[in-house]
Amino acid sequence: MYQLDLPWLLLVMPLPLLVWLLFPAHRETSASVRLPFFSQVAKAAGINPTQGSVITHRSWVQLACETLAWCLIVLALARPQFVEPPIEKIEPQRDLLLALDLSQSMDTRDFPSADGSLEARVDAVRKVVADFVARRGGDRIGLIAFGDAPYPLVPFTMDHKTVQAVIAGTLPGMAGPRTALGDAIGLAIKMFETTTVPEKVLIVLTDGNDTASRMPPAKAAQIAKQKNVVIHTVGIGDPEATGEDKLDTATLQTIAADTGGRYFFGGDQTQLSAIYDTLDTITPQDQKNLSWRPRIELFHWPLTAAISVLALFYLISGLTGLFGRRASA
Repeated sequence: MYQLDLPWLLLVMPLPLLVWLLFPAHRETSASVRLPFFSQVAKAAGINPTQGSVITHRSWVQLACETLAWCLIVLALARPQFVEPPIEKIEPQRDLLLALDLSQSMDTRDFPSADGSLEARVDAVRKVVADFVARRGGDRIGLIAFGDAPYPLVPFTMDHKTVQAVIAGTLPGMAGPRTALGDAIGLAIKMFETTTVPEKVLIVLTDGNDTASRMPPAKAAQIAKQKNVVIHTVGIGDPEATGEDKLDTATLQTIAADTGGRYFFGGDQTQLSAIYDTLDTITPQDQKNLSWRPRIELFHWPLTAAISVLALFYLISGLTGLFGRRASA
């Protein structure tokens, strides 16, 4: 639609009329010699005298052109604009970071699938996590893989197809054979430091216990709590195993509890899918809609029209006067 940004300026439209009504015309007197027999002298000299004062009057054409130009100038000062339809932008209010354990144990084929067969742990994780990412259309999502050390695979992004593609390409052992859970939380904290969203959520999935971290997981969780990072932990390993393969449920529960998150255990693919359904429920999409309407300035059109009207009038007047003087000569 069209609108005026400063419509109150139209109130100055009648200003020239008020000036003409309130202020009298300028009069100027000059010294002269009065001759009582001036007419006789002029007649004897053969001269036809003119009036002693000359008052110029605007023609109706000049008055119309100048009035139109003034109205156009005032209209330009009021800044006419064309307001385009609103443009809306959705701004996420949550950054969601996934930390996946890709130690060598993730290649173990002991994870019950939905049909009862056994599959590699990493295969089940890829399916469930990729489906979870597909449902998080309003969140920025990042991805970390950890083994001997944590590695950022995808920075926070709204390009979820890229995140899903990277998840599909993950392989067991690509981050090393051991598990560095504490260092993975530390890397997540650093990644969250670059964001400004009010909600920061880390989801950690692991199948073993911490055997390679330089920072203890409990200490990393304390720092995460200070940085307002909520950590949800998901365990899919065997709590009854021994050594590095044993799932440290106590540590995962402590990390989640200390940061305001929740701990889940996925014994099979159905349970794992249910866990991510629950996570999808307790961390609903949170986003802010931003809307603005682009404006196109149109003041140059009435301004150009005003200049054109005056220029055309005075050009025609000048040419008419020039040809009139030549005809008289």
